[in-house]
Amino acid sequence: MLDDISPGEAGLSEKRLDRVSDWLLDQTKKDRLAGCSVLVGRRGGVAYFDCTGMADKELGKSFQRDTIVRIFSMTKPVTTVAAMMLYERGAFQLDDRVSKYLPEFAETPVWKGGKIENTEAQSTPMLVRHLMTHTSGLTYGFMQSNAVDESYRKERIEFQGDHETLEEAVKRLARVPLICQPGSQWNYSVSTDVLGRLVEVWSGLTLEEFMKKEIFDPLQMADTGFSVHEQNIDRFSALYSPLHGGGGMSSIGSTSDENSPERKGLKLEESYTESRYLKPARMFSGGGGLVSSIDDYSSFCQMLMNGGELKGQRLLGRKTVEHMRLNHLPENRDMAAMGQPVWSETSYDGIGFGLGFAVVLDPAKASIVASVGEHHWGGAASTFFWLDPVEDLFVVFFTQLIPSSTYPIRRELRTRVYQTLVE
Repeated sequence: MLDDISPGEAGLSEKRLDRVSDWLLDQTKKDRLAGCSVLVGRRGGVAYFDCTGMADKELGKSFQRDTIVRIFSMTKPVTTVAAMMLYERGAFQLDDRVSKYLPEFAETPVWKGGKIENTEAQSTPMLVRHLMTHTSGLTYGFMQSNAVDESYRKERIEFQGDHETLEEAVKRLARVPLICQPGSQWNYSVSTDVLGRLVEVWSGLTLEEFMKKEIFDPLQMADTGFSVHEQNIDRFSALYSPLHGGGGMSSIGSTSDENSPERKGLKLEESYTESRYLKPARMFSGGGGLVSSIDDYSSFCQMLMNGGELKGQRLLGRKTVEHMRLNHLPENRDMAAMGQPVWSETSYDGIGFGLGFAVVLDPAKASIVASVGEHHWGGAASTFFWLDPVEDLFVVFFTQLIPSSTYPIRRELRTRVYQTLVE
């Protein structure tokens, strides 16, 4: 756990922080969220924390600082850090072909449009860095927009559940055509699940074993893993969705309608007592399989803010972290120019992509208050984090509402946090 510092030491206005607390409370009073928490780190310490609402409305269990949540795609930066740790040890080069380590991808065809059988050969090979930047040509089954993601659904390529291992799922994935030529488009995808499989190949360990040994134990992230430890079950949150609208997982890739009425409450999506996370995992999803607590994930964020080190434990070199923060999309383009104008409830004009997370290129174009180089990502249950090296600031937001496109809460929170900076 990071050390606490006063708002004044952190250069934050204590009075203006009340606006963050008021906003947080408003989310649960309006029944937008069952429960939620925010942690703000600055200048090496925790300058603000608050939480409100319920981790389980039905049982009256409150949302606390030690509540454990499904972080879903906030797993992706952790997996990318794992891969970059192995990169530093000489296991691979960023421009290596994926097929060098996973031969099943050597002949994966590329979809040309229309029926799934209409394919062509790869004109450019899938590279390791394409997996880290979601330009690999892979996609997600929940997109529901073309024949490729339809094949994902038909073949049950989900990277969740216990019916197969990561190795088995990746081998099946390689038989489905790519949605585009590698490197030509940004498409949110199962790329980081394939990257997780590469971590296993490079390290000789399962992804779970590598993360525990090399990341979670050194950073003392005892609450983080692919399942909830038995002694922590009572701290695990239930998962909710809006009572009306929302559209489930299929609507994750669209913006929320800020003029729409409130969703009129919440419905239980998954009880914490009946979750698949309560038993040891067989599938280790590098793209969305982790649970965590807010202090655990804050330790991970502070490690990145420190250039790869936390309290004497160095995971990455400073230059490696700086390289991850760069925009790695070709010709310094943003995601909108690479074929993905919108993701979740966020427009991606002015937003590029680094290794494992989105990167702000132009705050004015993105229509957000932020710093150039700020990097961030979120999860399907509306969790979110961002790191701002210019301001020496990071923020972690936890809740459990699926899908994350239900409300523009991430933009709302950004505004509340940045208005507190006075130094």
